Amino acid sequence: MSPDAGMRMKNSESSCSYTIGVISDTHGMMRQEALDALQGSDLILHAGDVGGQEILDALEAIAPVYAVRGNMDGGSYAQRLPKTQWVEVGDMTIYILHDLDKLDLVPKAAGISMVVSGHTHQWMENHRDGVHYLNPGSAGPRRFSRPVSLAIVHVDGDEIEIHPILLEP
Repeated sequence: MSPDAGMRMKNSESSCSYTIGVISDTHGMMRQEALDALQGSDLILHAGDVGGQEILDALEAIAPVYAVRGNMDGGSYAQRLPKTQWVEVGDMTIYILHDLDKLDLVPKAAGISMVVSGHTHQWMENHRDGVHYLNPGSAGPRRFSRPVSLAIVHVDGDEIEIHPILLEP
């Protein structure tokens, strides 16, 4: 798949500060704690396994949503979701997909600043070869003994600060 797959959104106000809510693997369960944590987001990224249009509607009530289709997404709402999305925020480009193991490009070569994924239901944050990688974990039903979480990302120009948000003790 080419680097142009998915959707591009360019914000005309480059070098501004943004707050991005990052959520994944809701599987049809929207926790009030997640909605509360996402308040104040300028946009929300959902890394797949949404579980229903009502999840997207609840998130859209907070901020614009850029979502991708996960392996468990089906039905008419899911057919409208791309498998990948490109989102340009300020001076950075974010690439969203559900399963990081299916990454179909070289992020640094494609000019990507951050890769957002889901699928594993496990928080993961690292930085390699000049690219940030983030999996916010699962914000839906608890799976195994993994925490229920999402992330808030603060972007200022090309600077990124990632904050994990635990939704249950």
